[in-house]
Amino acid sequence: MEVKHLQKALFSCYSKDLCYPKIQENWNEENKSLGMCAITSLIVQDYFGGDICKIYIDKISHYYNLIEDKIVDLTKDQFSYEIDYSHYEIIDRDKILTEHTKYRYKELKKKVIEVLLKQVDEEVFACKSCNQLVDKFPKSATVFLGKDHDIVLIGEAPANNGWRKSHQLWKDVNGKVLPSGIILQRLFDIIDRDIFETTFLESVKCYPLERKNLKICSNNCKNIMLKQLEILNPKLIIPLGEFPTRNLLNFKFNKFADVVGNLYEVNGYHILPIYHPSPISPKSYKGNVPIFEKLKNKK
Repeated sequence: MEVKHLQKALFSCYSKDLCYPKIQENWNEENKSLGMCAITSLIVQDYFGGDICKIYIDKISHYYNLIEDKIVDLTKDQFSYEIDYSHYEIIDRDKILTEHTKYRYKELKKKVIEVLLKQVDEEVFACKSCNQLVDKFPKSATVFLGKDHDIVLIGEAPANNGWRKSHQLWKDVNGKVLPSGIILQRLFDIIDRDIFETTFLESVKCYPLERKNLKICSNNCKNIMLKQLEILNPKLIIPLGEFPTRNLLNFKFNKFADVVGNLYEVNGYHILPIYHPSPISPKSYKGNVPIFEKLKNKK
């Protein structure tokens, strides 16, 4: 993702209720970035790192980012004059995150993620790479957003009667929890988490008509999956089964069992492969229990 891409998404999400409270009444559609500097700088740092800097303009705090010695100020257009950045201090993000600022930051981040993911979904809808190999789910979101994105689950491919049609994660079109969901929840009980509140996406975005096409479809969808992960920026990725794991790890492996349960760091992500929770797999539950017990002890 480029800074200008994020800036466009941010600008589309600014609203009066997210403006700094003391100047909220001055906010309008013609000056959408007014009062958004603190929460914007936090989100920029989330995606691009660097430092958050603070200066005073007309005795009012103004925040921006310093990334590799380059000034990145995505809310400077709220001012009608050139800004003097020469007298600044670097601020720890925790000092910015007062209770109200934290709320505004989380709300803006949530909106931005939804906008960015919707743009990626449009790429999926327009994609023709696997047209003869899959059935599509027109206009259905390809990411289920949980309460947070600290943990992201990645499945192999959509079930033809699953959440992309039912719009209920881990449930079929009749609202019945799928067998894989039942097993996965038993595993998630070990770490005191709810699978129905955990962010989920799939390595393949459409329904493969034959399982033998999973590999080619997974390869075709890889860049889409990576874009989604970049937007979500999870602390831990749990791929369910072999195909999403191969798409994530930056090395080749022969046996899937050789990598299951090992924690890998790839491109800044922590990746923990597990056996697919499908009851077809003899290791779907018992083979994964030690992994989740170890994960529980690390919490």
